[in-house]
Amino acid sequence: MASTKSNEDRDQFVALVTATAEVTLPLGEFHPKSMLVTPEHFIERGRFPVIDYHNHLDSVEPEDALRVMDACGIEKIVNITMKTGDAALGMIDKFQRADPQRFATIGWMDWSEVAKPDFVERACQTLERLVERGAVGIKFWKDLGLTVRDGSGALLRIDDERLAPLFDQAAALNIPVMFHTSDPDAFFLPIDPHNERYEELVAHPDWGFYGSQYSKRELLDQRDRVILRHPRTTFVCAHVAENGEHLARVERLLETCPNLYVDISARASELGRQPYTARQFFLRFADRIVFGSDLLPEETMYRLYFRFLETADEYFEYPSHASRQGRWNIYGLHLPDEVLRRVYRENALRLLQGLQPERGRSAATAGSEPTPNR
Repeated sequence: MASTKSNEDRDQFVALVTATAEVTLPLGEFHPKSMLVTPEHFIERGRFPVIDYHNHLDSVEPEDALRVMDACGIEKIVNITMKTGDAALGMIDKFQRADPQRFATIGWMDWSEVAKPDFVERACQTLERLVERGAVGIKFWKDLGLTVRDGSGALLRIDDERLAPLFDQAAALNIPVMFHTSDPDAFFLPIDPHNERYEELVAHPDWGFYGSQYSKRELLDQRDRVILRHPRTTFVCAHVAENGEHLARVERLLETCPNLYVDISARASELGRQPYTARQFFLRFADRIVFGSDLLPEETMYRLYFRFLETADEYFEYPSHASRQGRWNIYGLHLPDEVLRRVYRENALRLLQGLQPERGRSAATAGSEPTPNR
């Protein structure tokens, strides 16, 4: 009888640990609330004045942005305009008129005449006009390498030597080049139940690049060759150099390229789910990392970034767009003041003043310590 009871108990346990169910609740309606009880800190203003080096304000009225900036301690926003031609010049003027101390503008690379034989010469002239009007940089978006084609119809490589004069021109004008090359790893995989960004990609199927001519690795290698070929040009690789999932690769790139910065815009989701690795990354490269949000100015958004960078809070939401980036939460990095100063403000100031990265404290900001916001 004892043996029979033991078998029965074992069967019950096996049934317990192997039970599954067919779930009919649509994934989009599943919104679980965490039952964790841990310390929570809500940071209204960044510990030091903040420069948001990566945002897109073309649809935003300056006065609306300023209200949020004042509430959150944002000293300046750099608008990366997505306009080209006269519309881009008008956008520079719009924010210059509103407050030249609180706003700056990075231009957007215009490929509309890429098929013309004199495209690069024209593009260099356009870049000069943008800078004369007040632009503080130029952005090369992910369409380069993925969709932009030359006059022959061939996909234009990022490291095509015909583009070299543009990068040299940026150096001559003393402005940085921003690269947004490729996208998260998941965007280059099938949009299926195994993709960790499934919901985001279903909401934005045009963000998927599975089967593209160049793999993500090939695109990043092309970009990296450009940075190495142009040591006099300062580069900013947006979104943690599009390798937030693989920080060791970003570290190697920063070690190899002293003319490079990375911004953290739209990547709190990636950094915050690997808090130990991410914290060491910030501590080691504090003079090469720039704060950016890549989200419309909103108090809640900025305060989530502050909570991520400044606190040791656990398992909370990351700042994101409506479709989210994945079904996970993040952990705070609890960065020291000397790192926060650089990431929030000093590194961006150096870029805005057209200086190359330096090891340690920058000459541009030494002796001008920002006053804490609180």
